[in-house]
Amino acid sequence: QVQLVESGGGLVQPGGSLRLACAASGFTFSSYATRWYRQAPGQERELVAGIGSAYGVTNYADYVKGRFTISRDNAKNTVSLQMNSLKPKDAAVYYCHAQHSLYECWGQGTQVTVSS
Repeated sequence: QVQLVESGGGLVQPGGSLRLACAASGFTFSSYATRWYRQAPGQERELVAGIGSAYGVTNYADYVKGRFTISRDNAKNTVSLQMNSLKPKDAAVYYCHAQHSLYECWGQGTQVTVSS
């Protein structure tokens, strides 16, 4: 069964940190590029960060550069998103996404709330 399961969301104060994790199963994770997206209420889903399958090349949305770091561990079939200096506007449901050619899958999402 192809599956992505996110964890690590929660409530954090502005300026705080969270680390999201996404565990993959049911497919050859190392062959898939992986990304984190987020969606706030009433907003479209937007790309936060991505990491390639072969060389681990990363890319970030401008609004998280310097604050968020994406990484992957192909041996453990996981991808993580370290989020530092969180702002209220970072609050959203964060989704893990994996893609290889025409095949893709999504996680169920994990809620991140940034509030004092």
